[in-house]
Amino acid sequence: MTTTPQAMASQSDAVIKKHKEFLWPAVVNYYQKPLVADHASMQYLWDLDGKKYLDFFGGIVTVGVGHCNPKVTSKIKAQVDRLQHTSTLFPNEHIVALAEKLAQITPGKLQKSFFTNSGTEANEAAILLARMVGESYDIVALRHGYAGGSSLAKSVTAHANYRKAGVISVGISHAINPYCYRCPLGLKYPDCGIACANDVENLIQTTTSGNIAAFIAEPIQGVGGFITPPPEYFKIVFRIVKKYGGLFISDEVQTGFGRTGKKWFGIEQWEVVPDMITCAKSMGNGVPIGATITTAELADQFQGATISTFGGNPVTSVAARAVIEVIEEENLRENTHVVGGYFRGQLEELQQKYPLIGDVRGMGMMQALELVKDRQTKEPAPEAVNQILERARDNGLLIGKGGLYGNVIRMAPPMNITKADVDEGVRLLDKSFEDIRR
Repeated sequence: MTTTPQAMASQSDAVIKKHKEFLWPAVVNYYQKPLVADHASMQYLWDLDGKKYLDFFGGIVTVGVGHCNPKVTSKIKAQVDRLQHTSTLFPNEHIVALAEKLAQITPGKLQKSFFTNSGTEANEAAILLARMVGESYDIVALRHGYAGGSSLAKSVTAHANYRKAGVISVGISHAINPYCYRCPLGLKYPDCGIACANDVENLIQTTTSGNIAAFIAEPIQGVGGFITPPPEYFKIVFRIVKKYGGLFISDEVQTGFGRTGKKWFGIEQWEVVPDMITCAKSMGNGVPIGATITTAELADQFQGATISTFGGNPVTSVAARAVIEVIEEENLRENTHVVGGYFRGQLEELQQKYPLIGDVRGMGMMQALELVKDRQTKEPAPEAVNQILERARDNGLLIGKGGLYGNVIRMAPPMNITKADVDEGVRLLDKSFEDIRR
C-alpha cells in the first residue's frame, strides 16, 4: 500500500501536535510550521512529507562528516551489538583509543581527557578544574558568548534570552567581545589597536579579585552569530590571562574537529595553545559526546573523585574515533579550507547584490550573513532572517540563525561537501533573498 502525500502530511501534523502536548514549550523549533525530520544521508535530509533538503546547518553545527555517514554508522552498529555501556567505572579499549588519538591531534601538551555527554558538561568540567587548580574563583568570559544550558553554563553565557530565572553569576565577569562589525567602543579595525582585547585586563582589575581562575571563550562565537575575532586578538588576551594567573580555556564545541579548515581546533587559527579544550557537536557527528582535554599536570590536580555514567561510552567513543578517521582519510580539513573559501567568496558576491546583507564573516564551514535594514545605521533585521529561513526551506535549503538580535544567518554544512554543493546552496539562498525582495 502506497502512502499518499496527504497521509504523510497528517503524520507530520500529528508529530507536531504531540510535540506541543508533551514537550516543554521552551524547546524552540524553527519555522512557522516545524519541520519533522524523517531520514538523512550525507548532505541531504528528508522530512516526513518526503521533501528533500540540502542541509547547510547540520543539527546546529554538529553533522561534520555528513548525515548517517556509513564510515561512522557501520562502526556504531557493530559496537552496539558487541558492548553498548559500562560507565567510567570500567575501562574499555574504545575510550582509551579515543583519548590517545585526541592527545595526538590536540595542540601543545593537551593529553588527558575527561568524557561527558555534551558541550555544556565539558565546559562545566573545565571551569570546575580551573577553580580547583588556582587560588581564585573568578572566571572571565565574553559578551555574546554561549556556553550551554546548565545553571553554570548559563552564567557564562552572555545573551539575555538564555539567562532567565535563577542564573547566579557569582564569580563570572564578561569582557567586551571582538565584534568588529558592531564594535561597542565605536572603533574600526585595524586602527583600533585591538582595544577589545585590552579590555580583558581592565575587567580583571576592576571586577575580579585581581587574580582569575580562567578565561573561557569560543574562538568563533557560535550562538553569537559566528563572530570572528581579528588575528591578533587571542594572542593579546592569552598574555593578559597569564599575567593574572588564569588558565586559558578554548570552547571548541562548534569550532573543533576541522570545522574552521586546515587545523583540528579553532584556536590554532589564532596561534594560541590553550590550557584546556572543550569539545562536542562535530566530535560525534550526531551522537551525544563531549570532552574536556587538558595537560597531565592540570588533570592530576583534580580534587576528589569523579565519574561519568555515559561519558566515554563504548558506542560514542567508537563514533568519535571514526569521525577523526574520516577527517584524516578524506583530508577534510583541507577540503574545509578550500571549499569553505569558495563558499565565502560566493556569499560575498551575494552581499554585493543584496543591501540586506551587512556583514559576511566566519571561517571554513562556519559562515554567516548579518542582515540589516540599513548598512549605515546597521539596524538589525531579524524579521528578514525569519523570512529567509522560511523561503529557504520552501526552496529546499536548511540554514540556521543566531546573534543577540536574531539577525544573523548561520551556515555550517558538512565538511565533505563539494563546490557543486556550494553552488546549489548559494543558488537556493539567492532565490530566497530574491523571493522576499519581491
